[in-house]
Amino acid sequence: MSADPTQPLPEWWRTQRTQGPPPPVLPRRRRRRGPIIALITVIVIIVLLVVSDRVAAAYTENQMASQIQSSLSLSGKPDVTIQGFPFWTQLIARDFKTVDITAKNETITAQSAGSGTLEIASLNATLHGMHIHGFSSATVDQFNATALVTFTALANVGGVPQGLTLSDAGGNTVKATVSIGPLSDSAEAQVTQTGPDTINVKVTNAGGIPSSVLGNLADFSVTIPKLPAGVAIQNVSVTQQGVMITITGHNTEFSQNS
Repeated sequence: MSADPTQPLPEWWRTQRTQGPPPPVLPRRRRRRGPIIALITVIVIIVLLVVSDRVAAAYTENQMASQIQSSLSLSGKPDVTIQGFPFWTQLIARDFKTVDITAKNETITAQSAGSGTLEIASLNATLHGMHIHGFSSATVDQFNATALVTFTALANVGGVPQGLTLSDAGGNTVKATVSIGPLSDSAEAQVTQTGPDTINVKVTNAGGIPSSVLGNLADFSVTIPKLPAGVAIQNVSVTQQGVMITITGHNTEFSQNS
């Protein structure tokens, strides 16, 4: 059946003739997932290595803190930080470049005329070149530490009579002030290092205070026994906070006490 030329063309025919055939459907390009997966894998591995490195460092720091507590006869476990990254390389070699030790409100046994217990307000130490031997011993190339002893702690360990208040008098001098009834005066005492593990406090100017009131402050020594081999008091200085004791050591040996 032929089309009638006098009849108008259908709408769909005119549209198809003016717009032309539809564009061909191209196949979708597949994304390349290989490089993305490889990148994610590398990131995951790096994260796991970093996490394991920090976990190993934290465990070793805790074990090292226990050994240092035993070696220095501290009343509590100090805070230990092993510097450097990565940690695994140091652990495998058993050589640690820098180790920081901090502690507050510690007590150690001391030989003195007073309580026999030396209270340390703050302890800060840095160990350079720490070499581990076995499971309970180590040597340190360089050991530097400072320990702050408050005036109250110094008076307690020295057995200074109550009623005497110690304070900074400049230089290495401690000022002792007394105010008991009608007696109100002050004396001065020199703080010096007298041995590798001993400091001495001795009155140099009693002022008007009787010797009976000064008591042990007239002359007493504090000895810190059982310092690790190679460690000794290097210097003492009087500050506004108390007496600062500087301790150093070369080729220091640390071993866990039984």
